[in-house]
Amino acid sequence: MASKRSSKSGDRIAYQEFGSSTEVEEEGGVEVPPQQQNLKVEVSRKGRKGKTVTIITGFQGDRDSLTALLKQLKSQCGSGGTLKEGTMEIQGDCGQKVMEFLAQKGYKVKRSGG
Repeated sequence: MASKRSSKSGDRIAYQEFGSSTEVEEEGGVEVPPQQQNLKVEVSRKGRKGKTVTIITGFQGDRDSLTALLKQLKSQCGSGGTLKEGTMEIQGDCGQKVMEFLAQKGYKVKRSGG
């Protein structure tokens, strides 16, 4: 659904798809304490040409705190990783290490998948 919006200020938008710009800014994330977050850790190879990746989902927080946590996790596992849309991906089968590290940090962690 497309919408047209005009305003008298300098930030005129002639065409915008999917909602207003204020909705996008509010999506940034609210900082939630680790004890109130339920994380899921999954080890997967689907869609990655046979490469094993540890996927961590369920984070609630701003991007800066997630990147800092990702840096600690990569250091702990001794591998690379990335942050995609609030989901962390660590290269390799590091499921057990990740679960132990996050539990020490105070997160509630569950194993997902096989």
